[in-house]
Amino acid sequence: MEEKTIREHIESNINTASSPSELKITDMRITNIDGAPKHCPLIKIYTNQGIVGYGEVRDASSATYALMLKSRILNENPCNVDKIFRRVKQFGGHSRQGGGVSGVEVALMDIAGKAWGVPCWQMLGGKFRDKVRVYCDTDVDGKHTGADMGRALKKRMEAGYTFLKMDLGIELMLDEPGCLNAPLGFLEDIKKYSAKALAHQKGSIDYDMMMGKNYETFTIPHYATGIHITEKGLDYLENYVKEVRDIIGYEVPLAIDHFGHVCIEDCIRFARRIEKYNISWMEDVAPWQYTEHFAKIAHATTIPICTGEDIYLHDNFEPLMKAGGVSVVHPDTLTVGGMLEMKKLGDLCDKYGVAMAIHMAESPIGFMAALHCAAAVQNVLAVEYHSSDVAWWNDLALGIENPVIKNGFATVPNKPGLGIDALNEELIAEHIHKKYPGQWEPTDEWNKEWANDRTWS
Repeated sequence: MEEKTIREHIESNINTASSPSELKITDMRITNIDGAPKHCPLIKIYTNQGIVGYGEVRDASSATYALMLKSRILNENPCNVDKIFRRVKQFGGHSRQGGGVSGVEVALMDIAGKAWGVPCWQMLGGKFRDKVRVYCDTDVDGKHTGADMGRALKKRMEAGYTFLKMDLGIELMLDEPGCLNAPLGFLEDIKKYSAKALAHQKGSIDYDMMMGKNYETFTIPHYATGIHITEKGLDYLENYVKEVRDIIGYEVPLAIDHFGHVCIEDCIRFARRIEKYNISWMEDVAPWQYTEHFAKIAHATTIPICTGEDIYLHDNFEPLMKAGGVSVVHPDTLTVGGMLEMKKLGDLCDKYGVAMAIHMAESPIGFMAALHCAAAVQNVLAVEYHSSDVAWWNDLALGIENPVIKNGFATVPNKPGLGIDALNEELIAEHIHKKYPGQWEPTDEWNKEWANDRTWS
């Protein structure tokens, strides 16, 4: 074989389109879509070599959390993911406020993988599995029975899902006489001012929910609502769970979410009632910040207690673990700080003997990030999926498997970065958020955002 032919043969098998050490970030742009099933602010980070990284701010969040970081990452080498993360992590916070830092970190990981020709899971230390179990969050619209929910969950099982979760909350009893005890008139306030929030699983929290009386009612924490469940109410909820189990059986795992803002003592009463129905976990039974509340509930029931989708940075999970307040953590890649933080959290789980399931209610970008993390974490139960009823969701990302979930599992991709070749721009254009129009518009106004960022003197 001639020397030129040998060289051509070698070059045909290596990535010569990128010089990673010379990469520079040149731009960041945003597009807001809605109905996937939630409001999803998508991120593109551009480079001087034509490589574009895809990221996403947490569902129902603000693109501002990412855009405010732009001036702080321009001209940096995106392959230095940890260096940039340490520069910007001070601007993240819990819940949606972690979405900017997390989404940017995911986009940087995508660029680095593309530049070096390796998948994100490889940059996290390799993979423990080739396929990841996925569970499909399930709810039923409007007033319904446990049998209705059981039938909905049975359809998930028929579609191949091997792990189930349902919403079960006190909103089912708002119109049931004698089931709830509360300051007179307060339940009417909930129905009037929080009705949209009670149905938000089919979409995003509405803009109006963050304003005025809506916000005041929506943000009263569990311990301060004054709502209690009567014995009749507990009978109602227990019968609901029994009806579900009568249809789906007792062999398949079943978790419960969105129980409602009631005091911890009533959470304990409810948990004890349903222990015999083999519940995989009860999720977010109190604001996650109240470690002692979680410990009190966890120590009073045999049902595993779970929280974590709103916790930013892996080390903020440790107080809950140390106190024995959780048996399962439920981090979101787009809140926890990104993919490297998720990997660190996985190691922390092993230290304390706590299980992990990954929260995911975003676009295919968020899903692929969660999938890579789940592959690279040693012990993980499953990744959540909120978009089974959104027919166009999978089509948003080109180059991933379609359907990406088959028989309740997703195959871990071997393509560089997240494994997304391109975004479906025509489809994105059809689902632009009405309140935030524009598709990858210039963001030059953020280029000179500045502050003295040092946090010490």
